[in-house]
Amino acid sequence: MKKIKAVVLILIMAMSLTLLTGCGGKKSEGENGTLYVYCFGDYFDPELQQDFEEATGYKLIVDLFDTNEEMYPVVKNNTADYDVICASDYMIEKLLSEDLLAEINYDNVPNADNVMDNVKPFMEEFDPGMKHSLPHTWGTYGIMYNKTMVNGAIDSWNVLWDEQYKDQIVMPNSMREGYMIAAKKLGYSMNTTDEGELSAMTDALIEQKPLAYSFANDSAREIMIGDSAAMAVITSGEVIYSKEYNENLEFVIPKEGTEVWTDCWAIPKTAKNKEGAEAWINFMLSKEVAETNFEYLTYAIPNKEIADLIDEPVLNPPEDVLAKCETLRNLGSDVDAVYSKYWKKYKAD
Repeated sequence: MKKIKAVVLILIMAMSLTLLTGCGGKKSEGENGTLYVYCFGDYFDPELQQDFEEATGYKLIVDLFDTNEEMYPVVKNNTADYDVICASDYMIEKLLSEDLLAEINYDNVPNADNVMDNVKPFMEEFDPGMKHSLPHTWGTYGIMYNKTMVNGAIDSWNVLWDEQYKDQIVMPNSMREGYMIAAKKLGYSMNTTDEGELSAMTDALIEQKPLAYSFANDSAREIMIGDSAAMAVITSGEVIYSKEYNENLEFVIPKEGTEVWTDCWAIPKTAKNKEGAEAWINFMLSKEVAETNFEYLTYAIPNKEIADLIDEPVLNPPEDVLAKCETLRNLGSDVDAVYSKYWKKYKAD
């Protein structure tokens, strides 16, 4: 769900980091030591690296990954020395269940007071008391549609099953997000563990499948900007960017509810520089840095100090909308296996 806007920059960073750091061993020290960050690619303004070093005296080394699943075994097996990581809600819960995260010392993170209240109930679901993580970005899934290519306003997931839009719908190429859509359509929890409900959700997705133009995640944005489809399931973080290039695009959170996702900073228990990690989290939660990252990413930053910048429903949904939303939960390996079994059936049909 991350925006790709600086591929060349990331490649250069990755090459230089490989030469300098290998897999996270001992490197040259800053005044206060070295801090190793493991993060999704292109997920904060690169200029902030120097700002952090100048403000804190740490030498910052950043390694990049594409998915939570790529990051997980590195932290699980401690194959590299990272002091702070960025991870999504369900992965934070998984890491916590395996006792892999350290508690944050809030005395070192006074900017935690800047976290917006509306994101906190969702964080409580995967990190009770927010003891081990603090948010970097958050958002929802919804339907982006081209108002010149649909008949009237859209307000429901049911439109994805409307045959008049055959070959004009972009669906997510993601198991849990696919099942989230079917669950909300049928009135179930997106975190259901009921196999009968999962079977019904699979049947619904199989019914919808012939109507899809494409199955895409990051590329859905470009498909919509280029007028190649009438609608796409997409994250709210892509909306501002997309509308800059195509004024006919609109975004709606369906009335049945949706998924709220939260990407967070957390500290592995194996961190060798915990105070540096807390300094980084505190830095990222400051007003100036939050504003810089919002302007760079256009993803919602849940920071009270920049509330005026994200004061619109796309980025900051009202309470009545959030009341119908859920966050993705770690369901455990046994349930994951059941989901995978049905997903294979859906993909094969």
